[in-house]
Amino acid sequence: MTASIDTSVLVAAMVDSEFGHASSRTLITSQTCVMYAHGITETFSTLTGGRKAFRIKPQLASELLEDHFIPRLSITSLTPTETLRAMRDAEARGVRGGAIFDYLHLVAARKAKARTLYTLNVAHFRAFHRPGDPEINHP
Repeated sequence: MTASIDTSVLVAAMVDSEFGHASSRTLITSQTCVMYAHGITETFSTLTGGRKAFRIKPQLASELLEDHFIPRLSITSLTPTETLRAMRDAEARGVRGGAIFDYLHLVAARKAKARTLYTLNVAHFRAFHRPGDPEINHP
């Protein structure tokens, strides 16, 4: 069974004080999960940006990602054509504005043939989920 994760799960796995830390870390350490490539930069942005109750130095964030987390993940990319197709489908899915970033995680999970996409933001994904998409679950 292939499982995919979004940025919220990776951030929670990396930060002890984050909601869902234990379950996210267990998920990532117990199996190889798929992640959309853009999630790496989203994670770096979240860790270093200070919009949460913590801020990690960029050097440490990149080292933690490179040494401890990215080796455990299978990274999936979308081609420009696949990204543009997702953008064309966005209106029919009810995707607007920044929700495109979550939607692209779902598109990448579908491309990787993931059966489940794990996120801490289940409601965001269920808003544009359709039959045939990976199941959306909390870790």
